[in-house]
Amino acid sequence: MSSKKKHKKRQDTDIRSQPSSARREVVNIQIPEGISFSFRYYQDDKEKFSIAGRDARYLASVFRRLRDLSQLKAQEIINNQSKSLRCHGIVWLDTTEPNGFGIPNEAALVNVPYQFQISANEYGRVHGFFSENVFYIVWLDPDHNLYS
Repeated sequence: MSSKKKHKKRQDTDIRSQPSSARREVVNIQIPEGISFSFRYYQDDKEKFSIAGRDARYLASVFRRLRDLSQLKAQEIINNQSKSLRCHGIVWLDTTEPNGFGIPNEAALVNVPYQFQISANEYGRVHGFFSENVFYIVWLDPDHNLYS
């Protein structure tokens, strides 16, 4: 009887040990510049900033607007004078929410609150703030309820 040793198959994760057909080329892809959107601080618990009951056209318009704006840098959006965008800072004392967004650590997080419109007066506004090239969406305001 021959003595055969049982060898466990070695699980080597080193890419150099894999056959060349299994290796994937590492490609450095240049990520285009532009802003990103985050829903980390999104609030849908206030009735006046709720999108409950909105149809698919509304959501499609929101996503198209976010997609299109993601091609721009934060300063390009803030300084844009287009009437179709109407991005500007929010002055809380002039609004229906004089205490701001009401998010934890707001004073440290929010330098300037901003709003921009989704489309020319049809679908309301998006309210939030920039942190570098990320726009944090806090409220969707389909009925223009931030200002009375």
